[in-house]
Amino acid sequence: MPTIELVTRFPVNDEQLTALHTEAFGGEPGPARPWAERLERHALTWIGAFDGGTLIGFVQVAWDGGDHAFLLDTAVAPAHQRLGIGRSLVEAAVGETRKAGCEWLHVDFEPHLTGFYRDQCGFRATPAGLIRLS
Repeated sequence: MPTIELVTRFPVNDEQLTALHTEAFGGEPGPARPWAERLERHALTWIGAFDGGTLIGFVQVAWDGGDHAFLLDTAVAPAHQRLGIGRSLVEAAVGETRKAGCEWLHVDFEPHLTGFYRDQCGFRATPAGLIRLS
């Protein structure tokens, strides 16, 4: 694995994080999303993976203010995938969530990510529900 620095609650550049998210999830480029504002308002924590100062990975933990936290937006730039960076981000997020006193960390994922979240990161499968709102 390359030398990657994980930084908790780093100062978010909306353009950088939008570009990473678009690249990692294969979306169409568009205007920057207000990541910094949303994270400050709703996140327990967030963690960036940096390679020489370049943001190449990200994860956030939203929460209910009590016992439950939610892992969201795990993303690694395609050129850096399958190097253990995603797992390191999730492990760091688990540690930060535990330090905050949460009892549960939830994550939703698509079936093709079962090997990552269950086998590599230790999440167990549970039934869940989902409603598409748009």
